[in-house]
Formats: sequence, structure tokens, C-alpha cells
Amino acid sequence: MPAGLELDRDGLDRDMARRQLGHGRGGRMKIETDSVEIRSGLRHGRTLGSPIAVLVANRDYANWEERMNPWPVEGEVQPVHLPRPGHADLPGVLKYDHDDIRNVLERASARETAARVAAGALARQFLAALGVGIYSHITRIGSVTAPSPDSLTPADFEAVDESPVRCLDPEAEAAMVEEINRLRKENESLGGTFEVRAFGLVPGLGSHVSWQERLDGRIGQAMLSIQSIKGVSIGPAWDVAASRGSQAHDEIFHDAERGYYRESNRAGGLEGGMTNGEPLLVQVAIKPISTLTKPLRSVDIHSKEPRQAHKERTDSTVVPAAGVVGEAMLALMLAQAYREKFGGDHIDDVRASVAAYRERIER
Repeated sequence: MPAGLELDRDGLDRDMARRQLGHGRGGRMKIETDSVEIRSGLRHGRTLGSPIAVLVANRDYANWEERMNPWPVEGEVQPVHLPRPGHADLPGVLKYDHDDIRNVLERASARETAARVAAGALARQFLAALGVGIYSHITRIGSVTAPSPDSLTPADFEAVDESPVRCLDPEAEAAMVEEINRLRKENESLGGTFEVRAFGLVPGLGSHVSWQERLDGRIGQAMLSIQSIKGVSIGPAWDVAASRGSQAHDEIFHDAERGYYRESNRAGGLEGGMTNGEPLLVQVAIKPISTLTKPLRSVDIHSKEPRQAHKERTDSTVVPAAGVVGEAMLALMLAQAYREKFGGDHIDDVRASVAAYRERIER
């Protein structure tokens, strides 16, 4: 992070609270009231240019101190022997030769995304200083799909967090809540889809010259690294795949006031591994949570006998919260892209470099 960037403390905590939003969350959200504690890199509200260390305390740890203590404890701690289908449990114990699944499941837990959202909140504030805004909304939970308008503006997202499922469509919102309630009674979990959009980006972030520098590849890896994410597309990829070539691409126009522009955004704001100046659209699919209140069939890893899978505290759905995690990961990738392209030791240096670049490409 460059020096001189003024951070909003309330904004950091607000993003942490947003990660815990959504109808269908479990009781543990009442325990995990997260807040951000800055340990380095900040003085009197401004970044110093040195690394920023952030601490997010796990207030539930007091209830797990014996089971998760880094040092040997007196007495026997009950091991977990029953892997959950769809989780990291079985591959993890096989890979690392553990005899207790808890060695895997705690690190694999989506609780880890609290750290991502904390870091993403810092990246979001850096991007905001450069005129970039990142937003998300839910487009599907279970069998209920909400319409996804072709054109959205930042103003359309002003009240999205007031929705219990972070959905922009009131009719779909009501149907999603009903679907969650119905399937929760049937001991089921629900997946869905969400969109993350970034506005105000300069064209040319990322590069076509090597596969490691392609921004779409970086974004895909970042999103797929989130627990339970199973699919990512840049723009409406599956619709574009089924269309004709003449209907798949965004024609290019130019005028003196707007410079280059498009009248459509089927590319989702990315072409050839680089942003093209249009809003960036990332669509993400997340599977139902693998911890079920009525566990699926499994096998005891010690006895090899058939059993029901292990049961932990769980939620009915985390799709609304996953959108917030998606925002954080996109913010981290875009902040990295801006730092690589524009450098700068101080935030004013970054702003000046971005302004000079905009002036060059708009000639």
C-alpha cells in the first residue's frame, strides 16, 4: 500500500459485518462479531507505506481452547473420524496422513474468509481513492433466480445490504427467503449464484503478453479459492458461448467527449486478459454447504465401517455472505493490478500516474 492513504475505520468494520449478513445464517454469527485491529502500517489514520498487519480476533476460541490448543493438553480430546462428502475432510487426511479430521476441517473452514474480507476492505479503500467502486448482489439461491439487468450503476446497490438475501429484485428476494425457510425445515442447505461488479476501472489492467499476467486468470483463481465456489465467468459467458459471433462481441465507438466506448458489455469488461474500460462483471456459482443438519452417508476413517458423516455447526446458506467475500477477492486482485501498473510511494503519486495515463489514452 502506498503511504498517505487515509483509511476509514468504520468502513473496515462495516465490511466485516457485511460478511455475516444473510437470511439462513446459523447461531455462530452471534458469537463471531468481527472487528479489525490494525497492528502495523498505519499511524493516526494514514498508511505509512510499510506492510499493514490486521488482527481479527476469534471470540469463539475460548470454547475451543482445549480441542485446538497448539500444545499437548491433559485428558483425551475426542477426534473426528467421519469425513463429510463435499468437504476437504477426506482428501486432507489422506494427503497429510492425519488420524483426526479436525486437523483439516478447521483450516478448510470458510471462517478463514474473515481475514480475506479484512484485507479486501483495505484494498477497497485504496481503490476508492482512485475512483473505483466494487459491489455485489445475489442472482440465485436454490431454485429461485433473480433477473440480472444488463446495465447497473453504483446507485442501484445503495440498499442491497438491507435485503435479507442481498438481492436487488423484491419478488425474487421474497421467494428466496421462502425457499431457505422451506429447505431448512427439510434439513437441506442451499447454493446459488452472485455477481460482483467493479466500476471506474481504467482500461489496460492486466496484460496479454503472458498467461500469468492475464487479469481474468487471476480473478478466476481468486474466486475459485473461496470455499464452496465451483464456477466463475467473466461476463455472461454461458449466454455468449451459445450465441453467434456477431452477437457475442461489443462493437467499438468513439466520440470526442467519451473517447472509446461500447453500447454493450458482453465481454464483462475484460478482453485479451485486460480491462477494456467497461464495468467489470464477474459471475460466481457456489455449491450448497457440505455440512448438513441431516448428514449424508460416509465411512469411518479408522474402522472403515459405514457411518453418517460428521456434523458441525452450520448455516442453511451462505450465498449472501459469499458475495461480500467475492467483493474482497476482486478488490485484492484489482488493487494488485493498479499497484503493478502505476506504482507510487505515496497515494498522490498513484493518483498522478493514473491521471497521466488517462490523459494519454484519451488523446
